[in-house]
Amino acid sequence: MAERPLEIEDLPGVGPSTADKLREAGYLSVESIATASPAELSEISEISESTAKKIIKAAREAADIGGFKTGKDIFEQRKNVRKLSFRVPELDALMGGGLETQAITEMYGEFGSGKSQIVHQMAVNVQLPEDDGGLGGSAIYIDTENTFRPERIEQMVHGLGIDNADPQEFLNNIHIARAHTSDHQMLLVDNSRDLAAELKNSNRPVKLFIIDSLTAHFRAEYAGRGTLAARQQKLNRHMHELFKLIDEHNAVALVTNQVMSNPAVFFGDPTKPIGGNIVGHTATFRLYLRKSKGGKRIARLVDSPNLPEGEAPFMVEEAGLKSC
Repeated sequence: MAERPLEIEDLPGVGPSTADKLREAGYLSVESIATASPAELSEISEISESTAKKIIKAAREAADIGGFKTGKDIFEQRKNVRKLSFRVPELDALMGGGLETQAITEMYGEFGSGKSQIVHQMAVNVQLPEDDGGLGGSAIYIDTENTFRPERIEQMVHGLGIDNADPQEFLNNIHIARAHTSDHQMLLVDNSRDLAAELKNSNRPVKLFIIDSLTAHFRAEYAGRGTLAARQQKLNRHMHELFKLIDEHNAVALVTNQVMSNPAVFFGDPTKPIGGNIVGHTATFRLYLRKSKGGKRIARLVDSPNLPEGEAPFMVEEAGLKSC
C-alpha cells in the first residue's frame, strides 16, 4: 500500500482550526509551509511568530527540502525522463521526441487554435504502450471551461487505427474534474495527489496531468491591476504544487493558457499569454498555437531549456491530430 502523504495537521503545533486557516490562505501542503516566511504564517493563522518558526522548521524536515544535489544526481534523475508522443512526426521533432515527463508544457493561443484538441489527443496517447509512443498510463483532466468531450475521445481512439481499441476503455482511464473557481482548481490539484497515489502501483498509473485552462478562473476573479500581486502569488503556488506532483510520479503536465492582445505592438504578433512571468518562468516548455491557411495549425516552440525555437504544422481532423 502507498504511504500516506503528510498532511499539514501532522505538523507539531497545527491543530484543526489552524490547518483550516492555512488551507484557506492557499497553504495546502507541508511543502508550501516549508517555504513560507514566519511572519506571513503567523499573520494568516493568528499564532505567534515563534510558533510559526517551529512549524516551518518541522515542515522543512518532513518535506526534506533545502538540501543540495550534485550534477551527477540530476543526471541520473534525467535518465528517468520519458517522452509522450504526439504521433505527428513534425510535432515530435519540434519537441525533441514528444512531451517530457517531470516538466510542465504550456500551450497558449487564441480560441480555435487547437489547444483543447491536443489535450484530448494526449489523454488518448498517454494510454498507449511506450512502443507506440505512449506511457502506458492514465490521465487526470482538470476542466475549467467545460471543454472536455467524451465523443472527441471516441473519434480519436478510432483514429489511432489500432485493432480492438475500445473507446470505453480509454474513457475509463481519463479522470475528469470540473473546477468552478480558482480555489477549487487548486484543491483539485491537491486531490489529484491522492488519486495518483492510489493508482501508482496499478497497471494504469497517472502519467499525464492536464489543466484546461490554467488561467481562466484566475483571470476572471482577479480583475484589475490592484489584484495582480495576489493573483500572481496564488498562480505561482498552484504551478509549484503541479510541479511536485509530476516530479513524484514521473508524469507529464500539460496546461493550456489564454491569450490577450497587446495593442502597443505595431509589428509582429500582438498576442501574448495570460499569467505573465510567473507562468512563463514556471513552465518548462511553451508552445504558441495559431491557425494557418487551409485548416492548418502551426505550433511554435517559444521557450525550452534545451531545444531550439522552431515551428511545426499539423492538422486537426475528426480522427485526431495528423500531419499536413
